[in-house]
Amino acid sequence: MTTTRRTKDPVNQPNIDFAEKRGAVTLGLLKSREWIEDPRRFLFSQSRYKFVSKMLSGRKNVIEIGCGDAFNAPIVMQEVKALTVTDFDAEFIADAQARVQPEYPYVAKVHNFLEGIFDGGPFDAAYAMDVLEHIDAKDERVFIGNILKCLTSDAVMIVGMPSLESQAYASPGSKAGHINCKSAPDLKALMEEFFHTVFMFSLNDEVVHTGYHKMAHYVVALCAHPKTNN
Repeated sequence: MTTTRRTKDPVNQPNIDFAEKRGAVTLGLLKSREWIEDPRRFLFSQSRYKFVSKMLSGRKNVIEIGCGDAFNAPIVMQEVKALTVTDFDAEFIADAQARVQPEYPYVAKVHNFLEGIFDGGPFDAAYAMDVLEHIDAKDERVFIGNILKCLTSDAVMIVGMPSLESQAYASPGSKAGHINCKSAPDLKALMEEFFHTVFMFSLNDEVVHTGYHKMAHYVVALCAHPKTNN
């Protein structure tokens, strides 16, 4: 395809060529709203998935639990061999399936880990970002246990959520859905029931660190060496 559109600086011409040859992509259901209502939150979300991608670099078969519209899936796919994304909401999965790009061919499936084991895998890595805080505390061990049952013996898992301490500053809408936020020690203790090794990280905005957890807006557990008795 030949275009008559020309940029003033030739270094920018590939952007027009790409758009006309390849076509632009669209944001998903969740990210479209996020980009308009709170663009900074959009950035924070990308940074969390970039952390996941680097921690899981080289993994062969990865599963995401609670993917939403899966807009962030390509970030992870830059580092892993294959990715399956799951969500319990069929509307989000339909949106994710409609936007799969040939450069990042993830598989999107509807599944609720509270209801049973996923019919797929085994996976050598799993991650759930902004999910566990929506699971009632009385159900969290069933939820995590069903995830572990589709993992390999050498799998790793990453779990991220807003910290309990951050909820004093959360919006009413956010608080309504966040029924199970945890402090970093409590998240670590929970994940140590299922994994022999758990490393904790803190996030403030897009910055990942190992600083004082009570001042962190977001906490992440990086878990390794699953316990086989779950």
